[in-house]
Amino acid sequence: MPTKRLPLPKRLPLPKRMSVALTQEAYDRLRSLNSGYGLSNNYLLTVLLSRLDDYADPDRLARVFDDFISDYGAPSPGGMSARKPEKPDG
Repeated sequence: MPTKRLPLPKRLPLPKRMSVALTQEAYDRLRSLNSGYGLSNNYLLTVLLSRLDDYADPDRLARVFDDFISDYGAPSPGGMSARKPEKPDG
């Protein structure tokens, strides 16, 4: 008698876009979410950012960013844009 095959779970494709640097506190929070929900860091960040409007109050979020910029400053214009690859010699 053939065995019944279970359908494969859906998988959200995540093309690699960037590497991320985090503070230790942010990384610890991410790992805590990882252990609580069983999702990889990539999926956790995807859910948090793509659904931000579902759970974050816009005014509070603006204050958090304003406080961060007040404490640490903001990058100069174009400071966070992708670097163009250097041309090899020759």
